[in-house]
Amino acid sequence: MPRIESTAARFAKLGFADGARAAQLVRQSPADLDDLLDGLVDVADPDLALASLIRLAERDPSVLDAVRRDAELRSRLFAVLGVSAALGEHLVRHPGPVRLLAEPHLGEARAELLVAVGAEPGGDEPRATHPDPLVALRVAYRGRLLHLAARDLTGHASLSEVTSELSDLAGAALEAALAVARTEVDASDVHLAVIGMGKCGARELNYISDVDVIFVAEPRDGADEDKALRAATRLAQAMMRVCTTTTSEGALWEVDAGLRPEGRSGPLVRTLASHLAYYRRWAKTWEFQALLKARPVAGDLDLGAAYVEAVNELVWSAAAREEFVEDVQAMRRRVEAHVRAEGERQLKLGPGGLRDIEFAVQLLQLVHGRLDPLLRRRATLAALAALSRGGYVARDDARSLAEAYTFLRQVEHLLQLHRLRRTHLVPTDEDDLRRLGRALGMQTDPVREFTARWRRHAREARRLHEKLFYRPLLQAVARLPESEARLSPKAAEARLEALGYADPAGALRHLANLTAGVSRRAAIQRTLLPVMLGWFADTPDPDAALLGFRQVSDKLGSTPWYLRLLRDETAVAARMARVLGTSRYATGLLMHAPEAVAMLGSDDELAVRSAESLLGEASAAVARHAGDPETAVTAVRALRRRELFRTAVADIHGLIDIETVGTALSRLNDVTLQAALDAALGSVSAPVSFAIISMGRLGGMECSYASDADVMFVHSPRPGVGEREATDAAYAVANELRRLLTLPAPDPPLVIDPDLRPEGRQGPLVRTLASYRAYYARWSSHWESQALLRARFSAGDPELGKAFIAMADELRYPSGGLPDEAVTEIRRLKARMEAERLPRGADPALHTKLGPGGLSDVEWVAQLLQLRHAGEGPSLRTTRTLDALRAAAAEELLDPADEEVLAEAWRFASRVRDAIMLVRGRPGDSVPREVGERRLIARALGYPPDGSEDFLDDYRRVTRRARRVVERVFYGD
Repeated sequence: MPRIESTAARFAKLGFADGARAAQLVRQSPADLDDLLDGLVDVADPDLALASLIRLAERDPSVLDAVRRDAELRSRLFAVLGVSAALGEHLVRHPGPVRLLAEPHLGEARAELLVAVGAEPGGDEPRATHPDPLVALRVAYRGRLLHLAARDLTGHASLSEVTSELSDLAGAALEAALAVARTEVDASDVHLAVIGMGKCGARELNYISDVDVIFVAEPRDGADEDKALRAATRLAQAMMRVCTTTTSEGALWEVDAGLRPEGRSGPLVRTLASHLAYYRRWAKTWEFQALLKARPVAGDLDLGAAYVEAVNELVWSAAAREEFVEDVQAMRRRVEAHVRAEGERQLKLGPGGLRDIEFAVQLLQLVHGRLDPLLRRRATLAALAALSRGGYVARDDARSLAEAYTFLRQVEHLLQLHRLRRTHLVPTDEDDLRRLGRALGMQTDPVREFTARWRRHAREARRLHEKLFYRPLLQAVARLPESEARLSPKAAEARLEALGYADPAGALRHLANLTAGVSRRAAIQRTLLPVMLGWFADTPDPDAALLGFRQVSDKLGSTPWYLRLLRDETAVAARMARVLGTSRYATGLLMHAPEAVAMLGSDDELAVRSAESLLGEASAAVARHAGDPETAVTAVRALRRRELFRTAVADIHGLIDIETVGTALSRLNDVTLQAALDAALGSVSAPVSFAIISMGRLGGMECSYASDADVMFVHSPRPGVGEREATDAAYAVANELRRLLTLPAPDPPLVIDPDLRPEGRQGPLVRTLASYRAYYARWSSHWESQALLRARFSAGDPELGKAFIAMADELRYPSGGLPDEAVTEIRRLKARMEAERLPRGADPALHTKLGPGGLSDVEWVAQLLQLRHAGEGPSLRTTRTLDALRAAAAEELLDPADEEVLAEAWRFASRVRDAIMLVRGRPGDSVPREVGERRLIARALGYPPDGSEDFLDDYRRVTRRARRVVERVFYGD
C-alpha cells in the first residue's frame, strides 16, 4: 500500500474528516507537526484546527515552541482553532496574543481597551490619541475575546462567567468608543451615560450580538440644555459609528438604540426627566419588560445609576397599571406568533427556543416582582432561580428550564464563534453538526447525539413554557410538603389576574375543587390544568371557561373516557377550552349533553350532517317510542341539542360560514318539525293529511341560533271525512305539535310561531288549501305576497305541501310583475317599519335587523326585485336572500358591485346576531354598547383582543355602504 494512503488512514483514525487532505497539509508544511497531531484528536474540528495551526506556524514559527512547552497553552489554542475559523484568521494576522492564552486571567478590560486607543484609563472623560483607534480597538477587543473563548471551550469558565465577561467587554468597548468620539465632538457641556439594555444590560451577552443601549444626558451646571443635548446626540452618534464602521479588522457589532422612548422615531438622547415623563405617561408594558435589564455600562456611571434607580420604581409598579393585563396577554400572543412563524431550527425564536424561556421568566418577574423584591434580577438564570426559591416556578420545572437554557446558549455561542457572525440557526450540514457535537463532548456519534439532545431540550423547554404560568397555581391550592415553596394565595391571584381572569379568587376555588384529593381523576386534572389554564387565558372569557370546565368535569369526571380523552387528544382539550371561554350558549348545550365532548376531536366529527341522516335518526327515535309521544319528542329534542352544539362549535372554530350555519340550523328545525309531527299524528290519529309550510328565516334556510319556527299549517280531509271533523282533528294535531315542542326540558325549545298566517293571530290556526286559496284571492295584500316569498314546504304530506307551494307561486311571482302602486305601497310600508318598529332606546346604526344597512334593508331589496321580476325570471324564484341577490345580478337587474355590498352587509349582520346569541346565551339584535360585552362579541367574530373598536368601525362602514345601495335601488325609480 502506498505510504500516502497509510498516512491518510492514520489521520482518519485520529479523527480527521478528510484524512488525505490532512496528510497532504502536514507533508507540505515546512514545520514538523507530528508530535502535535495527537493533541488535535479531541478538538471539535481537527481538520479546521490543523489548517489554522499550519498557517499560524508559517506566520510565527516560534508559536510551535511555545505550544510544545506549555500543555495548558496547547489545550486552549487547539480548542479555539478547532471551533473558530474567524479567531484562527485573527491569530494569523496578530499572533502576539497566543502566549496570553496560558494566563488564567487578564487585567481589567476597560483599562486595556482605553489604553489600546491611546486614552488615559484614570481620567474622568478619557480621550483617544491613537492614530488609528478603530483598528486598535478591534484588535484589542478580539484579543480579549480570544482569551475568553479559550477558557470557555476548555471548561475553565461557566456560562454565567462567559456571558458576564462578554457584557463587561462590550461595556469596555463602548467606553473606548466614547473616548474616540470625544476627539470628534466637543461635549464639554454635557454628561452622557450609556445604559446597557437587553443581554448587555443583564450581563448575559453572546459572542456576537447587537448591543442594545439607551442614552441619557444632563447639561453641566450653567450649560444650555438644548445645546447640551445636541452635543450629547452628536457624541452618541459618533460613539455608535466607532463600533459599527467597517475597517481592515472588520466592525465590532451594531449598537442598537431602538429600545429608547418612542423607538427610532424618538430623540436619540434625552434627559433623565424626559425619560421619566415618557415612561410615566406613555410607556407600554413591553417597555417596562425591557427596562428589567437596564444597567449603566459606559460614560457617566453616576448619571447612569440615577437613571436605573429611577426607572426601577416604575418597572416594579407596572403590574398595577390599568392596561397591564391586556398588555401581558398581547405580549404572550406576540411571542406565540413569533414562535409559529420561525423555523424549528431557530435557537432563539423557534419552538422551545431561548425567547420562550426568557419571555416567560421576565413576565413572571413583572407580575410578582412588585411584591417580592427578591425577584428583581437582570439575568435570566438568576431570575429563574429566584422564582424557584419563591415558589413562583416549580423546582423541577426551573431545573429543567435552566438546563435547556444553558445548553441552548452554549450551542448559540459555538455557532457564533465559528465565523464570528450573528446567527441563531442550527445548521443542516453534517460537518457543521459534527463540529457542534464534538465541541460539546460528544465523540461516539456527534451528529446523532447532538441532534437528539438539542431536540429534547427544545421540546422540554416548549412544554414547560406552555405550563410555566399555570402549574404553580395548582400548587398554591394543593397540600404540599412544607419543604416545597409555593405561591401564596395573594401571589396566585396576582398571576391569574395578570393572565386575564376577572375573578382570580373564584378561579382558585375552582382549581382547588378540580385537583383536590388523591384520586386518579385529581391526578389527571393536575396534569391537564397547567395547559388548560393557558388555553382558557387565550379565550375571550377565561373565568367562564374555567367555570364551565369545572361543571363539565363534575358531570363527567367519573366517566373513564372523559379525562383520558382530554389528556390524550390535545385537539379535544384545546377546542373545549375555546368553546367554554367563548360561548355561554354552547356551554349550556354541553352542560346537558356532556358526552358531546367526544365530537371535538376532528373536523370530520364537526361536519354538518345531511338531512337524510338526521331524519333517519329522528324517525327511529319516534318509532322506538311509538305510543309515547312525549318521550319520543324528548329524544328528538336531545338530538337537536346535540346537533346545535355541533353547529355552534364548527361556527366558533370557523369551519363553516354563515350561509352554512343558516342551512344547518334550518335543516335541523325541519327534521325536528317532521319528527314532532309524526309523534303528534300518532297521538291524535287525525283523519287528515297535514303539511307544515315554513316561512320567514326558516323558509329562507337562514335560521339563526335564536330563531323561532315561523310556519303555516295546511290540512286536507281524507275521503269521506266531514269538514268539521277534519278541522277539529287538524287543530288537535297543530296544538299537540306545539305542546310537545315546548314541554319543560333541558333542551332549547323550538317555538312555533304561526303569526304569518292569513289574518295573523285573529285568523284560523289551520286551513285547508281551498281556504288559503279563497283568502288570498279575495283579501290578500301585497305584504302577504311578499311574506310568501319565503314559503317552503318543511314537513308533513309532500303532495299537500307541493300543492300549497304551487298556489303560493301564483301570488309571489306575479306574471307581469308588480304595478307601480304596489311598489309604492311596499316602499311606504318599509319606511313606516323603519320609523315605528325599532325598539325604544335602540341605536339605529347598531341594530342588526332594523337598522340602516341591516338585515331588513337587504332582504326587502331582494324581495322587491323578486316581486317585480320573478314572474318572468325563474332564476329569481328562491326563498334565500343571497341566492335572490345573485340571481338579480346575473339577470342584470342589480349591479354586481351593489350585490356584493348588500351580501357583505347581510352576512356581517347575520354573523353579529349569531355571535350575540353564542356569547350571551340569549338573543339580541343590537351590537352591545357596553365595551366589555362588545369585546366578547368581537372576539367571537375573530377580532383580536384589542379589536373591539375595529369591529364597531367595520360594522358601521359595511352597513353605511349597504344603506346607500338600498336608498338607490329600493327607494329609487
